[in-house]
Amino acid sequence: MKYPATRRHTMALLLAASLAPAAWAQGKYPEKPITFVVPFAAGSATDQLARALGNSVTEQTKQTVVVENKAGASGMPAAQQVARSAADGYTVLITTNTTHAANEHLYKKMPYDPVKDFMPVTGLGKGGQVMVVNVNSPYKSVADVVAAAKQSPGKLTFGSGSSSSRMAGEMLKQLAGVDILHVPYKSNPLGITDLLGGQIDLMITDTSTGVPQVKAGKLRALGYSTQKRSVQLPDVPTIDEAGVKGYDMGYWFAAYVPAGTPAPVVARLNELLQTAVKGPAAKTFFDTAGSEPWTTTPDELARFQAAETQKWGKVIKAAGIEAE
Repeated sequence: MKYPATRRHTMALLLAASLAPAAWAQGKYPEKPITFVVPFAAGSATDQLARALGNSVTEQTKQTVVVENKAGASGMPAAQQVARSAADGYTVLITTNTTHAANEHLYKKMPYDPVKDFMPVTGLGKGGQVMVVNVNSPYKSVADVVAAAKQSPGKLTFGSGSSSSRMAGEMLKQLAGVDILHVPYKSNPLGITDLLGGQIDLMITDTSTGVPQVKAGKLRALGYSTQKRSVQLPDVPTIDEAGVKGYDMGYWFAAYVPAGTPAPVVARLNELLQTAVKGPAAKTFFDTAGSEPWTTTPDELARFQAAETQKWGKVIKAAGIEAE
C-alpha cells in the first residue's frame, strides 16, 4: 500500500503545533534520557552513526542517550516499536531507506505505516556501498564475478543485511544479466562474518562495514556502488566503470519520531541532531564510513522520502521482486 507523504506530514506538523501545550516549549525538552532505536545490529553503519549523534546530544543537553539495537525483519520490529511509543520526543528512530522507502514495496503486510505513523525530524547522512569478496576468492574484479555468474547461473551467492544491500545485489543481477542467489541476514555485519568464513561469495555492503575488513586485508574490494568513487578507496573503480553500465545505488540515514509528537519538540530535536551531525564524533564516522553529512527540515525530509519511495519501487519492480 502506498501513502502520500508531503501533505500529510505538513498538516500533521501544523496540527501538532496548534495543539502543543505550553509545557512543550523548546526549552523544556529534553528533561530525561532519550532512546535512539536502531533497526540494525551493533556495529552496523546506522548503529555507529546513532552512537556518534547520541554522544553529541548528551553533550548538548546533559541528558543520557541510550542506543537500543532491534535488528531483524528489515527493520520492521524497530519501526513498529517507535511508532507505538509515546509521542513525546524521547523515543527516536535512527534509520535508513530500508524502513522508510523500500519495505512497503518488499512486504505485503507491515506492522507500521512509514508515513502516517511517524513525524520526520531530519536527514542525517548519505553514502555508497562497496562490492567485496573474501581475500582468498578467485574473483579479482567485477568482470570476474559477472563472468562466473554467467557461466554458472544460480551458483554464486550474495549476502545482504539491509534493503540497500539487497537492492544493490539485485541491481547488479538486473543490469549485468546474471543469476546470483540472494542470502538474507539480519544485518550486514552478520553477512560479513559469513563472507569471511567462506559461506557466501560476495556482498555489496555499506562502507563502514566493508572497508575496515578491506583495509585489514581480509576482504577484497571490487567496485563502488555510486557514480563517484569512494574517497576511502580511490583506486577501486565504480561498478559502472567496471563494466556494469548505469549502475548507481546509494543509501541514506534519517531520524523519525512517533506521529503526534509536538512540533516544538520536533523542532528542538531537529536542532540538536543538526548540531550533532556537524560535530566531531559524527565527522569521524562520516570520514571513516566514506559517507557524507546531510541534514534537512522535517518537511524537506517528508518530500525526499516520498521521492525515494517512488524510486525504490521502480528499482524493486524492475528487479522482478515480488512482495513477500
